Amino acid sequence: MANRGPSYGLSREVQEKIDQKYDAELESRLVDWILIQCGDDLQRPEPGKQNFQKWLMSGTILCRLINSLYPSGEEPIKKITESKMVFKQMEKISQFLQFAEEYGVNRGDIFQTVDLWEGKDMAAVQRTLMALGSEALTKDDGHYRGDPDWFHRKTKGHKREFSEEQLRQGRVVIGMQMGSNRGASQSGMVGYGTPRQIMRYDSPRHNGDQSNP
Repeated sequence: MANRGPSYGLSREVQEKIDQKYDAELESRLVDWILIQCGDDLQRPEPGKQNFQKWLMSGTILCRLINSLYPSGEEPIKKITESKMVFKQMEKISQFLQFAEEYGVNRGDIFQTVDLWEGKDMAAVQRTLMALGSEALTKDDGHYRGDPDWFHRKTKGHKREFSEEQLRQGRVVIGMQMGSNRGASQSGMVGYGTPRQIMRYDSPRHNGDQSNP
């Protein structure tokens, strides 16, 4: 992994727990999707988390992926440059993350640049790509390429539309309900914050005697 020394003690235990979340089967599905989505000129990486990381860490493939989800001429990243300079590669990763969120991926599903560049949390990288694939499939705008079973199609909210007659009838029902309460009285009700008067069962007032004792 790039620029990473060995982990010791607690940090190593934490890293091992993160590594356990990584899904090798999911890796294969994501590679298949990226290859189809970006075109035939990409080479498939060798299986394995570190190979998956090296395949994506330059940021070039990620930028091509997000661009492929937009119509020709409307790609958010206008120029994708190949570079071996660290800050240029991290810049491209950041661009991908920015436009993935603008595309519709929830911020909570967005990985951090170092998660990919340093291989700190490749499971988070998988989570972002899964969320992006799900968003692309749900949009159903003709730009998603791949098997529709690879990702979860999000449920779209259905907005109910009412005719003017239905709205008028609704107002009539509400008016009738309000009118049925006109004869109601607040007698016996205690105002909010007012202490209740509790009478003893054998008190004269409880037995109907209103005279002073």
